Amino acid sequence: MKKNPSRVLAETCAAAAEDAKASDIETFDLSGKSDLTNFAVVCTAGSVPHLRSILRKIDEQVEEKLDLHPVYAERTPQALWAVLDYVDVMVHVMTAEMREYYKLEEIWKR
Repeated sequence: MKKNPSRVLAETCAAAAEDAKASDIETFDLSGKSDLTNFAVVCTAGSVPHLRSILRKIDEQVEEKLDLHPVYAERTPQALWAVLDYVDVMVHVMTAEMREYYKLEEIWKR
């Protein structure tokens, strides 16, 4: 049975974040729950340089393994929250403070 391409992309992003030592990595299947995306991957960076490193690792591994690039990327590490938008998958890399403040998981677990 062939895997859902959106799921493969989400798993690749999560694995890359793990390789970059991101913490608290969670993947949410939003199929049927969101009009914006099928999956969301959320992870925590320990610092601004770490956030940049996680983004680089995701970019590298997704390009290498799937030959994909985000259609949009908000890469302002000083904001302490970065987003890579692959349409079917959105990746959120956040500092612990931003993740605690916005609590995205509570929205998506409903």
